[in-house]
Amino acid sequence: METWNRFVFTFFNADIAWRYWPTIVEGLWVTIAAGLLVVVTGVTCGMLLASLRTLGIRALNIPIILFVDIFRALPPLAIILVIFFGLPNVGIVLPSLVVLWTSLGAVLAAFSEEVFWAGITSVPPGQWMASRSTGMTFGQTLFHVILPQAVKLAIPPLTNRTISITKNLALGSAIGVNEILGQANSALSMSSNATPLTMGAFLYVLVFAPLILASRMLERRYQWGGH
Repeated sequence: METWNRFVFTFFNADIAWRYWPTIVEGLWVTIAAGLLVVVTGVTCGMLLASLRTLGIRALNIPIILFVDIFRALPPLAIILVIFFGLPNVGIVLPSLVVLWTSLGAVLAAFSEEVFWAGITSVPPGQWMASRSTGMTFGQTLFHVILPQAVKLAIPPLTNRTISITKNLALGSAIGVNEILGQANSALSMSSNATPLTMGAFLYVLVFAPLILASRMLERRYQWGGH
């Protein structure tokens, strides 16, 4: 019984939870705002890069492929730390939240580009020719015929990848971003109690569990070969 009481006191201390709840909720709003920025930026840039690759311009495609390969290969934490600690050496100082947003946005853009590109290349080439034969321009064919089909094919893998990358928002605590984990770590240091971390874990589940359920629904609806 004494062991159980110690466990509850350490991880589920009501007094500690009540004291630090407002602070950790502030971190929740930072996490949600940063997550939305990362998703919008990453998915939009990924689709734009995939669309540019369809032009078939070698001088354009090589930098895109290099960008995608590099940001897919590097650990997100390494990118965050290089930008946060490296850019000030050349006179560029960015707020920690901006560093987190641009770093994870670039990682998501790299993965999104590959997902969208796979969707584009999965559309039968005959649809390009058929659309062009009706008098549609290259841009009209891409945006009205090809991309809608590519997006449908991309939804299942893209939702999973998006959730996986946005969970890395917790890495923001390493550079002082006051998101959920950052606030929980600060509360842990001040209270010498693990209850704030339990609260942070609860909020992460609260945020990401609905997204995971929604991704499963999208997978069933837009599964490969589905209608």
